Amino acid sequence: MSLTGTPFLYTAIVLAVVALALPFVLWTRLKGPKALRAALRALMLVFAQATAITLVFVLVNNANNLYDNWADLLGTGNHVQQAANLGADGTGGIAYRKLPRVVQQFTPADGPGMRAAGGVRVTQLRGRVSGVNAEVYVWLPPQYDEPAYKNRKFPVVELLSGYPGSAKAWFGSLKVHQQLEPLMRSGRVAPFILVAPRTNLIAKIDTGCANIPGTVNADTWLSIDVPKMITDNFRAASGPNGWATAGYSAGGHCATKLAVAHPDRYRASVSLSGYNDPIGERNSLANQNVRLRRANNPYILLKNYRTPPPVALYLSGQSGDGYQAGVALERIAKPPTTVHVIFVPRSAGGHSMALWRPQIPAAFGWLTRVLEHRPHHHLRTALTPPVPSSGGSRPAELASGTASRAAAGRRR
Repeated sequence: MSLTGTPFLYTAIVLAVVALALPFVLWTRLKGPKALRAALRALMLVFAQATAITLVFVLVNNANNLYDNWADLLGTGNHVQQAANLGADGTGGIAYRKLPRVVQQFTPADGPGMRAAGGVRVTQLRGRVSGVNAEVYVWLPPQYDEPAYKNRKFPVVELLSGYPGSAKAWFGSLKVHQQLEPLMRSGRVAPFILVAPRTNLIAKIDTGCANIPGTVNADTWLSIDVPKMITDNFRAASGPNGWATAGYSAGGHCATKLAVAHPDRYRASVSLSGYNDPIGERNSLANQNVRLRRANNPYILLKNYRTPPPVALYLSGQSGDGYQAGVALERIAKPPTTVHVIFVPRSAGGHSMALWRPQIPAAFGWLTRVLEHRPHHHLRTALTPPVPSSGGSRPAELASGTASRAAAGRRR
């Protein structure tokens, strides 16, 4: 029975109702020695508590897509086949663009919201360069099958989930495809192909979208294997001008890091409540030592460029939770790098799907302007104040990009 499936949810509801009814029906009717009756009553109470906790967990998990399956929940899933040393650029010297075409079979994806807005499809991809074997979800824009667009190559946004989190969360919890479909039909948002690859590749550990020889090549999986598969199977624009990344929380960190580290593969990124220093997620592999932290910190990567990369960064967050990281990048960015920072007030909510969901239209409107070179127009949400704020942070925190360290324990 699937962890996120409807049958398991209904089973949890039925068991919770039964557990609640049992004490009312049997409490005074139990027979036998006093010790036996006491033990049976205790078991009924334990059963009621266990079913209640299970039901709450299922509801929360279905709403936030934290764990996609039983293997993720129990910590038995591992999607890394091998992790060779692929060098600084993550290719291992392989001319990956010249590799044979990757032909994939796609099936309709299951789960809440996955059939909406034309439906999301899924495939199991065996990464030939990264050594990762995991699922990738794809949603095609409404224009994709229209005759007028038969020769059109579409821009792509790679969607990255937080930790813990499922790639399904972008469709099931954030409802990105349901929000964007009418905006794409009206022309307010470009007809993006949306691609959500698995980011949680090792049980109980956040890969930090890093390449770590002998452990995982998450960067290569996301920036080489997945894009090649998409361009081989769909009418997708080739990088970098037609590609962008977007993520929330730990996925926001990855989105920014990938764009800054690989301007030859991506042109833009969106980060919702992300961070710069990998220490923002204490379970991140990129947080193991200072060398890895520096190699995967977009602030340091951007600062060390001799020639600024032609990337555009969009970062939104609250004080202590993403905003300072964006301001830090904005302060060191030099043309052609551009940084757009959005301050989100505390009144908008906390570090959750409810905070990020309403930001999607504005973020993808910005992506549309950047990738299609449209003139700027005001596509503001109620979350965007007219004047940015530092939230009272000290200048040293803003400069380092690590002002969100205090919030490390609540990353999602």
